[in-house]
Amino acid sequence: MTTISSPRDPAAPDAAYLAFWQARHLCTLTTLRPDGTPHVVPVGVTYDPEARLARVITRRTSRKVRNVLAAGPEGAPVAVCQVDGGRWATLEGRAFVRTDPDRVAEAERRYAERYGRTPTPNPSRVVIEITLTRALGHA
Repeated sequence: MTTISSPRDPAAPDAAYLAFWQARHLCTLTTLRPDGTPHVVPVGVTYDPEARLARVITRRTSRKVRNVLAAGPEGAPVAVCQVDGGRWATLEGRAFVRTDPDRVAEAERRYAERYGRTPTPNPSRVVIEITLTRALGHA
């Protein structure tokens, strides 16, 4: 096992960390509600170190989208995590809601690649794109 316990550049993961993010795992997304309390929900996440992005597909009416939008144009501070036994990984950054059909389609494609199934069509789908600032973990 490779240990990654201090802040790392999410654009330059080591092979073990990247492989852990490519394997199928349920993740969590933590956003902050307008009152500052954490909102943690299970999600599927894709990690694109070359673009320095993590992506989460969701409905535009979800609480997580409302939390991100409430943060304003600078984006919302968020974290996505996954755990498998003693292995864990967290990506941190600023989240933005994207509605552009090409961006949503790219997020759906990446989701299908990681999770082995094409998402059910949903006309209210958006993508939460997280511009990554830090990677932590023990993979």
